[in-house]
This record gives sequence, C-alpha cells and structure tokens, in this order.
Amino acid sequence: MSIAIRKLDSAVPGFREQLSAVLAFEASEDEAIDRAAANILAEVKARGDAAVLEFTQRFDRVQATSVAALEIGHEALQAALAGLPEARRHALQTAADRVRAYHERQKKECGSDGFLYREADGTELGQKVTPLDRVGIYVPGGKAAYPSSVLMNAIPAKVAGVQEVIMVVPTPDGVKNELVLAAAAIAGVDRVFTIGGAQAVGALAYGTATIPQVDKIVGPGNAYVAAAKRRVFGVVGIDMIAGPSEILVICDGATDPDWIAMDLFSQAEHDELAQSILLCPDADYIAKVEASINRLLEDMPRKDVIRTSLTDRGALVKVRDMEEACEIANMIAAEHLEISAQEPQQWADRIRHAGAMFLGRFSSESLGDYCAGPNHVLPTSRTARFSSPLGVYDFQKRSSLIRVSEQGAQTLGRIAAELAYGEGLQAHARSAELRLK
Repeated sequence: MSIAIRKLDSAVPGFREQLSAVLAFEASEDEAIDRAAANILAEVKARGDAAVLEFTQRFDRVQATSVAALEIGHEALQAALAGLPEARRHALQTAADRVRAYHERQKKECGSDGFLYREADGTELGQKVTPLDRVGIYVPGGKAAYPSSVLMNAIPAKVAGVQEVIMVVPTPDGVKNELVLAAAAIAGVDRVFTIGGAQAVGALAYGTATIPQVDKIVGPGNAYVAAAKRRVFGVVGIDMIAGPSEILVICDGATDPDWIAMDLFSQAEHDELAQSILLCPDADYIAKVEASINRLLEDMPRKDVIRTSLTDRGALVKVRDMEEACEIANMIAAEHLEISAQEPQQWADRIRHAGAMFLGRFSSESLGDYCAGPNHVLPTSRTARFSSPLGVYDFQKRSSLIRVSEQGAQTLGRIAAELAYGEGLQAHARSAELRLK
C-alpha cells in the first residue's frame, strides 16, 4: 500500500499557507498531564524519598524498601560494559571518544577560559567561566532505550568540568537496559538511580534524603517529564522542552533516491509526530524518491509508525531552484538539515537557522545521532531560530569581573551618580559619590 505523502509545489498559489499547515504543531499541553505532574512534584517536594518510592511502585511496578536500593553502583555499571558483545562495546567506546573529542574542542573554541583586560586608568574588567556543580540527566526507559543520549548529555557535562553527574532512568517491571548502563560507565556518570517520570524530575530539582538536588536537568522524556521540567525551571535550569524529531533534506536531484528515502525514514520511525520533508527543484527526482519510499517501506520493522508520520506530517516539495530551497529551509529552521548536493558548502553558506547541518551525499543524519561527534540534542519546532545544540556551554555559567581603580572610580562615579539621580535612586548615587575625591 503506497503512502499518501503530501506533494507541494512552491510555484503554486497558496504554497506558503500549505507549508505552514504541514509545519503546524501545537505542543500537547494537556491540562490533565500538567495537573498530574504538578501533584507529583508537590508530593516529592513535601515527602521526598517516600513519595519517590510510592510513584516508582505505582508507575514502574518496581518494589523497593528505600530509594538507596534503587541506585546502581559503579561495579554494576562496569559489569554491564564488560558484558557487551565486543563489536557493540567497541562501537559505544568509539562513539564516546568522538563525542568527547568534539566537545573538548568546543570548550576550547567557545571562550571557556574567560578573559580579563585592563583599562588605561587601571580598572580591570573581565569574565570568569565556571562549571555547574551538579547536573541531573534524564534518560528514557521502557519502550525506548537510548544509550546515545547518555553519551550526548553526560560527556559535555564532564568536559565542562561538572563535579557530579546524576542519571535517572526508569526501569518498568525492573528491566534494566545493559547498553544504557554501559554508556553511563563510559561517559563517567557518577550516580545512577532507577527512577523516572515526573517524580524523578522532582527528586533532582528539590533533592531528597537520598538524591541530592542538582543545578540543571537535561535529557528527553515523555509528556509528564516535559511538564515537570517546565514547572521546575527557575528552581533549577533545564536544557529545553523538545518537540517531535525533524529532518529536512535539500537535494539537487543527483543522490541515489533510496538514500534520501531512507534518510526520511530515519526520523519518521521515531514516532508518529516526527516530521520528514524533502526540498528539490527536480520533479522527476521527487517522483523517484516517492517510488523508493513505497518500495522500501514494507521492509521496515517500524513501517506503521513511518507510514503515519509521513502521511500526517511529511512532504515532498518541488522548489524553483536551490536558492529558494535555502530560503524555505531558513523559514522551517529544522532540527536536522541535510544538504545532499554536489557543492553543499555554497548552500550551507545561505543557511541561518538549523539545529545541525549535514553536508554532502555521504553525511546521513543517522551518523550525527550516534557517532559523528557533535551533539544530537538539538532545538526542534523552529526553535533553531534562537537556540543552539546542547554543548559544553550549557554546563557552565559566567561571572562578570569588575575591579575599579581609584582613578577609575572618579570617572565612573560621576557617570553613575548622574544616571542614578535621573532614576530617582539616591542611595545608588551617594554610594558612587562617597568614593569621589
């Protein structure tokens, strides 16, 4: 059965409205979910470990006499790593090494050393960069298990210098994913607790007798986790509220159409709300990609999810030329952008908004998910217009340094006093004036 994927043409009147309809996505702020998350957070804040135990028993069907019994020790993490098949252990270690190398370079290039400069009168101004003390990482469990997310969240935190990384991961019915635990060992996670849901977010945000309060919570989760993260923001930092996964492919019409079809599948298989869009100036090529989609789909284990995703939120778009494709790409501001073209850099130079760009025919998005090196935690739902991938900088904060010399105080004091009087803040003005000669 063929997929009824939308086919749009930028030359047709009303195209922008049609595209906007494809892109439209309202985050499901279900009031019942939000109320449930709020109640769970309130219970955890008030009753700590006892509430965490109750919710873990209710939602994950895990019995424990204490939260401490839900912690997985370092020996178990190392045993999980040692127990992996050699090929998988090597792949996990290689991916971790690449992710670490990239983020170490990022730390060096992104001003993580701070700065200090001296003005002519001896006043010194600058910035001190320091890591967060403690970070919490939420890792999904149950239906989905993502060891790659462990690497992408924990490694940049450790590279940034975070002293303690605490991981929470739900284990419904007590079933632990050994690959996730092995990833925690490789990434240098300090403590792992087998709890999940809004109760895990609450435990990390407020702290309990067993689980220490963190400074920031990162990592994806279900709707309850997202609602809880929204509510605890301000008590702790959060990375982002992620929407469904997205891929946008700009193709010049010369890539193997099977490759492009499978690249579209790679996001569509995440869930029914994921979005996969192709922009191409060649109508014949678009038809070939559509044929590849219909031919390859039946061999996909997650074909039902892919079919729904492509039918409800996918699109094959005929554009006038590659220049227009880039204009449309900037409007879409996709999480993942593939530029599958002969000279990809010339088109990448035109892109202002994208979470991650994959340049050239061999740069499949899936490599970025696992082992290329850059972070796969990316802005979704057009937030790439103002947001960045998760990085070392998300686990650091900056303090301004101000050391005013006696001579500098004479100049700055008069300026500050004048402005303070203008604002009606006399104590501010007098504070500066008392230091004037």
